[in-house]
Amino acid sequence: MSTQSVLVVTDLVAISVLAFGVYFPRHHRRDMITAFLGINVGVLAVAMTLSSASVGIGLGMGLFGVLSIIRLRSYEIAQHEIAYYFSALAIGLLNGIPEEATALPVSLTVLIVGTLFVADHPRLFARHRSRSLRLDSAYTDEDALRAHLEVLLGGRVVNLSVKSIDLVNDITQVEVRYVLPGKARAAAPSADEPVRRPGVPGVRA
Repeated sequence: MSTQSVLVVTDLVAISVLAFGVYFPRHHRRDMITAFLGINVGVLAVAMTLSSASVGIGLGMGLFGVLSIIRLRSYEIAQHEIAYYFSALAIGLLNGIPEEATALPVSLTVLIVGTLFVADHPRLFARHRSRSLRLDSAYTDEDALRAHLEVLLGGRVVNLSVKSIDLVNDITQVEVRYVLPGKARAAAPSADEPVRRPGVPGVRA
């Protein structure tokens, strides 16, 4: 098997594990699978072409940077998805630029996949949650707001940031990070779902 074939196989195995084995079982977002595979294979192909051409590699890297910035600014994605996105890009570069297969690009590829596997593991800080909420009350007292959120969310608030207070319409928009007590037996509702508890004033996520 030729050097380039080994690197292509390494790349395809790594991005498949990252996309189908790590990301999708945890986040179930199909459109990001397309993005990860597309950017990875595209970068791999262009990097291999640049490595065998007279075009400077600096120009190629600059092009990847510009395309990545445009892609990330054109559609809002979460921070963990940005990590997967750039990991897919890095894996493509690592296996597309070298002219011969060595232990270094293969080891770095395994390192990237392993890092994402651990850093995004559901058991890591499993009881920690974050929400962006719109409350049906205007809170000017942070202590009262914190107490209300702890009752509402059923956890200990470790950080909150008030984004806006509308005294006319009686609305507070807040981002909150909290810790659930004991073991988190089930995933908390997503940030797009309403969060309601009996006896607590209405709140919209």
